[in-house]
Amino acid sequence: MASEISSRQARIERNTLETQIQIEIDLDGSGCSRFQTGVPFLDHMLDQVARHGLIDLDIHAVGDLHIDAHHTVEDIGITLGQALAKSLGDKRGIRRYGHAYVPLDEALSRVVIDLSGRPGLVYEVDFSRAMIGAFDVDLFQEFFHGLVNHAGMTLHIDNLRGTNAHHQAETIFKAFGRALRMAVEPDPRMAGMTPSTKGAL
Repeated sequence: MASEISSRQARIERNTLETQIQIEIDLDGSGCSRFQTGVPFLDHMLDQVARHGLIDLDIHAVGDLHIDAHHTVEDIGITLGQALAKSLGDKRGIRRYGHAYVPLDEALSRVVIDLSGRPGLVYEVDFSRAMIGAFDVDLFQEFFHGLVNHAGMTLHIDNLRGTNAHHQAETIFKAFGRALRMAVEPDPRMAGMTPSTKGAL
């Protein structure tokens, strides 16, 4: 990670009695990632976001995993949302909207993003099983709730089909990365302009 923080980079630290989290993000990265969260399957999913979103991510988390992964996963979502909001600044010149369909074998997911400043999550995912290894799939919704609330993002996630829960999850996170990449991209026709008739996002 670059040591200098520009308007498209951010470093956020969030400490509570349940978790201590540090995140660095570079929206103009190359998909490099480094994770140390104690939740391996979440690390695998976040790697998809970085790689397919061409976003550099460095996430370190220490949480109360002796209880379960809930607080850690949710708080990583919160902190990542804060980092996204900070790195986007006033959002001038970005595309604002992003969307992606991603397949993996039998699974197919669609993700649509609006960097509207208004938090909202529509999450239509029916996983084929409750656990992927040691990971409780219910925690994905908690992760995305935390993220949208603190990023100021409207996010629609639809798993359109799938029978393998790992494939379902992977298509969701890959599609999220691709949609986010589109939404945060500079739009040369919007240079210096806010992508809203209100004049602010």
